[in-house]
Parts: sequence; C-alpha cells; structure tokens
Amino acid sequence: MRLRKDWTRAAVSRTRSLFNRSLAVWASVAILLFLASVQPSAQALDFPKTTRLTLPDSADLVAQPSTTAALFSQFKTTVTISANELALVSLASIHVELARKAKGAQFVARNIMAKEYGWTGKQFSCLRSLWSRESHWNYKAHNRRSGAHGIAQALPAGKMSMISTDWKTNPVTQIRWGLHYIDARYSTPCNAWMRFQRNRSY
Repeated sequence: MRLRKDWTRAAVSRTRSLFNRSLAVWASVAILLFLASVQPSAQALDFPKTTRLTLPDSADLVAQPSTTAALFSQFKTTVTISANELALVSLASIHVELARKAKGAQFVARNIMAKEYGWTGKQFSCLRSLWSRESHWNYKAHNRRSGAHGIAQALPAGKMSMISTDWKTNPVTQIRWGLHYIDARYSTPCNAWMRFQRNRSY
C-alpha cells in the first residue's frame, strides 16, 4: 500500500512538471505569435511601389552609365586622432565645466578675450562689471520680460547659435558669443560697459 502511494505521488509530480513545462512552451509560442503580428513588416512601411520618370520629349535621350555604389567593405571605418587633438577636446571640456560657476566663467572669459581679442587688464574689469550686472555670470540666467538668456544676456537668445547650437547648456558658447558681439558692436568691453551705464542695456 505504501509503495502504491509513493508511486502515485511520483506520477502526480511528473504530470504536474510536464504540464508546467508544456504550459511554459505554449505561453512562449503565444507570445512570439503575438509579437510577430504586432511588429511592422517591410510591406507595411511606406516604400514607393513604383517610380515614375518624366522625361522631356526628345529623340536624343542617351543613358549614361554611372559608377557603382561603394560597398560597406570599401568604407574607411577607422579614424586616427592625434594627441594634440585629444588634448584640445579635453581642454575644451574642462573649460565648459569650469565656466558653469561664476569664478570659472570669469577665468575662461579672461583667457579667451586675451588670446583671441588681445583684451587684458582694464578691459576684463569692464567685462566683469558688465556681465555681473547682466547675469551674475550665470549661464542659466533668463530674463522673463525680455527673453534675454545666458551670461551675456543675448536677445533673442537664438543668436548664440551662430557660435554653436549648444548655447542653452554650454557657458563657453555664451562667453564666445558675448565677446564676439561686444567686438562687433562696441570694439571693446569698456565701450560696452559705458553704454550699459548710460542706457541699462548694451
């Protein structure tokens, strides 16, 4: 009797195990079928079925053979970067991170204006006063009334995209645009600062 109960329990256990396995297999099949029916096929994409060419009425049309398209294996897939280029990228990213704080932005602006415009000493003092009044050297500064944005308070802010499209998040782009604007419009930061003191804008 005991042997029969053990055999019955083993048979029930095997049956349950087999049932669970087959249930898992059928569930997997059902999921795969569902995914296959939901996935878009190449036929469902909007590819044109036919192409039409409109040619001028002429009896002298001649087809010119063209060169074949390059295969993937013909593309150059490796690029070399020199140590100098890598160092420049590293320096640029360091400047961006530095310029996120007011003191760092002033440091970066002083370097750029000395190197690219030849402005030093008093000119930096004027620029520091000007942009301290405009934005407190905050690259996130935004004037809700006018829409001016950034360290240099560009108006409209989209003007800064002439330097780079990352002007909303990159303080160095804002500094470069501001220095370019001052150079083009006022020649020096001190001239821009004098204009700001008279009109409260530059």
